[in-house]
Amino acid sequence: MRRRIAGFVVTIQLLLFFGHWLVYETWMYFSMPGTLQEARALQIALGVLSITFVTASMLSFRFNNPPVRWFYTLSATWIGTLNYLVLAASGCWIVYGAELLLKMQPNRPEIGDWLFAAGILVSVFGIANAWWVRVRRVGVKLQGLPEAWRGRTAALVTDLHLGHVRGTGFLRRVIKLIRNQKPDIVFIAGDLYDGGKADAGALVAPWNAFSAPFGTYFVTGNHEGFTNPRKYIEAVKGAGIRALENELVDVDGLQILGVNYSDSRTAEQLQGILDRAGVDPSRASVMLLHVPHGMAITENHGVSLQLSGHTHGGQMFPFTWFTRRVFGGYTYGLSRFGEMQVFTSCGAGTWGPPMRVGTTPEIVLIRFE
Repeated sequence: MRRRIAGFVVTIQLLLFFGHWLVYETWMYFSMPGTLQEARALQIALGVLSITFVTASMLSFRFNNPPVRWFYTLSATWIGTLNYLVLAASGCWIVYGAELLLKMQPNRPEIGDWLFAAGILVSVFGIANAWWVRVRRVGVKLQGLPEAWRGRTAALVTDLHLGHVRGTGFLRRVIKLIRNQKPDIVFIAGDLYDGGKADAGALVAPWNAFSAPFGTYFVTGNHEGFTNPRKYIEAVKGAGIRALENELVDVDGLQILGVNYSDSRTAEQLQGILDRAGVDPSRASVMLLHVPHGMAITENHGVSLQLSGHTHGGQMFPFTWFTRRVFGGYTYGLSRFGEMQVFTSCGAGTWGPPMRVGTTPEIVLIRFE
């Protein structure tokens, strides 16, 4: 396991070295800085920046104090910016090559200035966009829904990623937004925490100030599994939230099933959990499962609605493309799998760079019809 982790870290660091090298070489070629000292300063700055994110990530799993939180947040923001500077650098060479092919006279400083400025502006937009959490409303019709639940609403919130970047201030804003919608029940479908070193109880404490009429229900995501998920489960229980650990509960006639991510990574595990849960297919049911997978098993057991997160919708372009290739039509939004409906939220928080480009952070208000 340690060798795999070390290999992953080395791979990421090599990619970061390459990205910084590409930005440096492209800027030097297109901007043509005036002095050797300026070029040297840029080289040193990018060299230092190239190792900050891996360093900050490693520190975030060992320490939780203001300097580490600030260091991690700034380094993560820089990595998001680097993404768009790499795209800008690639764009410079594409535009330059196209102009040469068309027998034009490329203006290298102009190409560089415009595209690198665009990369910075997109990054600034991504930071602001990630800060503004929206409310999305969707209606679902479920067979066998108790009459008492018709017209009631559920708030779905996923992927808050509380930790070094998003803390209690962010959670209070999200809770205020949920409270203003007056939902009857709240579902938290995993990755409430980011998974680094943190005071789990203190981070989730603002939930104590809010309660929905039919309760708040939580299942773990993959980030709770970065360390011992037990501490997160106990923390949410202490905040008045019901943690569903591979169990089915009846809430005023509606079946609600929660499955922990770590216990459902294989088809055999998920099959066993659903076999033991005993879902009644003649009655409406809602299942919380962090990752939108296992739909064939879930639908076969008669679940009416699966609620998931995890994908972030890709969070940032161009990863929005890659994520859709992995999860297809279940990357984001309401879809169907046979007789079952599936809703995947792109989440309220962020992982890594505190940016969103091509997606919007959200809580989802589901109206049962």
